[in-house]
Amino acid sequence: MLVSLSIRDIVLIDRLDLDWQPTLCTLTGETGAGKSILLDALGLATGARGDVGLVRQGCAQGSVTAIFQLPDHHQVQQILTENGLDEGGPVSELILRRQQSADGRSRAFCNDQAIGVNLLKQIGSMLVEIHGQNESQALTDAATQRNLLDGFAGLTETVRDLGKLYDARQEARNGLAVYRAELAKASADAEFLTHSIAELQELNPKTGEEIGLADERTLLMNSEKIIGDLREAESFLRGEGSIENALNGALRRLEKIAPEAAGQLDDAISAIDRALIEAGEARLAVSDAGARITNDPRRLEEVEGRLFALRGLARKHDTTCDGLPELLAEMDNKLSAIHGGNDRMAELEATVRDSDAAYEQAALAVSDARQSAAGRLDEMVNQELVPLKLDGGNFSTDIERVDLADGAAHGVDKIRFVASTNPGMAPGPIAKIASGGELARFMLALKVSLAAEGQGSTLIFDEVDAGVGGAVAEAVGTRLNRLAQNGQVLVVTHSPQVAARGNHHWRVSKSGENGSVSTSVASLEDTARLEEVARMLSGADITDEARAAAQRLLEVE
Repeated sequence: MLVSLSIRDIVLIDRLDLDWQPTLCTLTGETGAGKSILLDALGLATGARGDVGLVRQGCAQGSVTAIFQLPDHHQVQQILTENGLDEGGPVSELILRRQQSADGRSRAFCNDQAIGVNLLKQIGSMLVEIHGQNESQALTDAATQRNLLDGFAGLTETVRDLGKLYDARQEARNGLAVYRAELAKASADAEFLTHSIAELQELNPKTGEEIGLADERTLLMNSEKIIGDLREAESFLRGEGSIENALNGALRRLEKIAPEAAGQLDDAISAIDRALIEAGEARLAVSDAGARITNDPRRLEEVEGRLFALRGLARKHDTTCDGLPELLAEMDNKLSAIHGGNDRMAELEATVRDSDAAYEQAALAVSDARQSAAGRLDEMVNQELVPLKLDGGNFSTDIERVDLADGAAHGVDKIRFVASTNPGMAPGPIAKIASGGELARFMLALKVSLAAEGQGSTLIFDEVDAGVGGAVAEAVGTRLNRLAQNGQVLVVTHSPQVAARGNHHWRVSKSGENGSVSTSVASLEDTARLEEVARMLSGADITDEARAAAQRLLEVE
């Protein structure tokens, strides 16, 4: 529900703060007083296209702030959550603000967070519906018409579940298509995979093998020089002048004089003894190394052959030598998938059949329910046309069922509201065959018929009573009042019969001095409201008869 509207420097309004009320709110005033400015301002705050012409002359910018109260279950809550505007929970108060600069720039805010104008428009469309003589989205937009019928039929949740079945069907179909493409490509590569797998299996690569082969190759390439150096080192360790002979001679000399040294040579003897052990181990190690390392040209040829084969195969498949075992496993899996592809294909095809059947069953059930509800809706709307001076007209809901294969998330129905305004006239889209006043009254008849659904947004009717008076205007006012029992309705009217049916009444007026003109809005109660309805009945000169007639209108229940 719209609870307040604050306008700053918009057209003829310099500063205006309005607190709105629930149920039926009526706005009246002389032609040109500025009633349309209020609607333009509200439209700007809820995402309508900006226009520098809206900025009050001489001002750098204008702004409009609209505050709404929201129930937890309102459909806009999901949009707020998806865009991070909910602060972690349902929003009870929503503040929409729009700034329009005289240089053409426009900025939008939601609860003081900057947002894009497109998002503002999306949010605003869920909060406010404006139905005027020249526009009515519900009577021109196919998706809106479908949603209205679904709401009337109680199918809103069912259609949402249908959308999930549609998504599952599309996912299954896409999965099958992707697998078919992959299988076709894999089948074309089967010969290559078979050859590559055989080549890799024959080589039988091992992780870490490249490093070992490279090290062995280096050793074999230098073996002749290494063997020579080892022999020379061993001769140093074994010859007459070897370190072991020297250490043995020193050890014997010290051990000979040790008894007379009173223990002073013990450490030296121990050190020489350890050195002898280390020297012996060094000589054995050199000897063992010499025995292991051989100059083997045939082994070098084998090592180089395998090493170069591994590296060549790695380059061929754009991987590393260590990546070859994993590559072999991947290729083997792909080839196995090709050989077992028919089984997987059968599984996916079965999934597609099951998802198709589930969607089609649900879509046909929704379509049947829509057909049934459409008949009831048509009957209710047509009953409302007579008192609204559209008794020569006819309203109907046209439902075309498309092929199941072409179904969408909302089902298999193309829905549109059609009408004729005169007997014998072929029905057509309402927006094309109805005049401005007729369009607004058709909308009123439809909304009254849908009233039990609850609109969930603020409805605005701009001069829905244009071109009618007397009993017809009384019928319009009665239906607006009835409609407002299910939600907030704002009506701009020149009809005293409609104004008298309002639960709350505001008068829009224009005044000026020294060449400056401004629009103001006053809330009317009791005597002031009686005077305004009397003015609407008689004109500028209000008579006692007009006051009496106004009193009778206001007393009608």
